[in-house]
Amino acid sequence: MKFFVDTADVADIRELNEYGLLDGVTTNPSLILKSGRDIKEVTKEICDIVDGPVSAEVAATDYAEMMREADVLSKIANNICIKLPLTLDGLKACKAITGDGRLVNVTLCFSANQALLAAKAGASFISPFIGRIDDMGTDGMELISEIRTIYDNYDFNTEILAASIRTVNHVKLAALIGADVATVPPATLKALVKHPLTDKGLETFLADWAKTGQKIG
Repeated sequence: MKFFVDTADVADIRELNEYGLLDGVTTNPSLILKSGRDIKEVTKEICDIVDGPVSAEVAATDYAEMMREADVLSKIANNICIKLPLTLDGLKACKAITGDGRLVNVTLCFSANQALLAAKAGASFISPFIGRIDDMGTDGMELISEIRTIYDNYDFNTEILAASIRTVNHVKLAALIGADVATVPPATLKALVKHPLTDKGLETFLADWAKTGQKIG
């Protein structure tokens, strides 16, 4: 499974990239707002840090304006992935942009039928929103499973990018089902390494090592 971090905070991205954990980054208008920075400026800085795809989202809702904004965003860096909403105009733009050889992340997916359409439009990534589906009282993981089955049935190349991840359990379940990518908030990504028995074991090893009076090197 690939790990993307879902943030526009450059400090968090740089830290996680230094650990060797990042395969890409996803941003959206809300994350850009939270960063308090100009979208082109912060996106360029992110692209300079991370080698993998960096999703930058259009703000337009009609096809012509989506294409115009996509052209602007694509010029920021070679690893830009254009993020489009799952609407008819968004799918039309997806077809055109991927036809030019550029990456597209189709976002705001909440049904298997939507995911099927995105794959037909040539999407590089489909972003089903697990947490928001859970908020409605249904199972977001069931959607991931349905999309995995459909894509495997027809050998679609679109990668399933599990989004709106809220917990470490979301990551585990998405990996078990076979999502290709998980885009995760920085705190959740760091939490994946945590286990109380790991902490307890390390504490014991360090205490016993201190008793030996030895040093390595």
